Amino acid sequence: MSDHHPSLARRDLLALAGGTASLVIAGVQPTLAQTNSNSTSGSSMQPTQAWDKTFARSDKVDHSKVTFKNRYGITLAADLYLPKDRGSRPLPALAVSGPFGAVKEQSSGLYAQTMAERGFVTLAFDPSYTGESGGEPRNVASADINSEDFSAAVDFLGLQPNVARARIGAIGICGFSGMALTAATSDSRIKAVATASMYDMSRSMSRSYKDSYTMEQRREVIDYLSQQRWKDADAKAFALGYHEVPFDQSGNIVTGQRVLPEKLPPDPDPVLAVFFDYYRTPRGFHPRSINSATAWTATTPMSFFNFPMYANIEMISPRPILLIAGANAHSRYYSEDVYQAASDPRELLIVPDAHHVDLYDRADKIPLARLTEFFERNL
Repeated sequence: MSDHHPSLARRDLLALAGGTASLVIAGVQPTLAQTNSNSTSGSSMQPTQAWDKTFARSDKVDHSKVTFKNRYGITLAADLYLPKDRGSRPLPALAVSGPFGAVKEQSSGLYAQTMAERGFVTLAFDPSYTGESGGEPRNVASADINSEDFSAAVDFLGLQPNVARARIGAIGICGFSGMALTAATSDSRIKAVATASMYDMSRSMSRSYKDSYTMEQRREVIDYLSQQRWKDADAKAFALGYHEVPFDQSGNIVTGQRVLPEKLPPDPDPVLAVFFDYYRTPRGFHPRSINSATAWTATTPMSFFNFPMYANIEMISPRPILLIAGANAHSRYYSEDVYQAASDPRELLIVPDAHHVDLYDRADKIPLARLTEFFERNL
């Protein structure tokens, strides 16, 4: 099934794009105050030790829950995976995160565990303000801070006695692909970067799908976000319910609408269906995932308007980049455009008969052999 569907209403397609399924379960737009009872502060981290992933535990790796701080003092929670048959030699390592709005118990954890089976020390982390990581208020994304999260993961990996510091790479999935690339532009310790189902969240939020916003619409979005700040200031709380594209089909700004329905309509759009099938079913649902169970703060896009992802992508060279995208993915053009903008060495791998979400967890679609070969060759 192809998920390239240009007739899809923009508010549905793009609110889902990059994993930004900002739904409100009860159809109510909660505020920060309503969600803070379960928030995680950087000073009182107690991540669960239970195996609560959306994928089966491997008997080929050792797993542990760890925490570490980023450059801004925010405590990040992560899952560390090590090959059981690792010997005593230092190993190459990978920092893994994404999709945007997901948690380490979902796709990033699956990638991390699988790559650990293949001989890498891997770290799947929850970005700042989400999952089990610290940061207040909750459910905020920051182009800058979330790029820093990758470098903080490199810090942690490089301190491990079984990791070769000169052999650390990164994997960004979906909306965190842009953060991984951005981190690598200013952190030469990241020796190789791979992305899967790439999404550029700055471009998506500020310009919409395939840069379809007019200048007038961009100004409308900025005004909407600016006025929302007054509402948050008056309420002394941060409203949730952010939608990546706050326009209806008539071009009017709308707020407070659910993105993913409780049930799919009889003839759902393919893009809606594939995101629903991951985030809202047992296949990929996780209660700590913003995409599965809650929403981003309404003003989340502000930093993405100000902070273009990988603006200095040429600085990654001569370190290599591998961009993986599904042939039928509505997001495929992001990987293709980055390939054109980047300097060699770079590779673009288009996976036949695969859509965007297939590369989250479908072992028969994810090109694991190619991913392994890329990092073995470059780390």
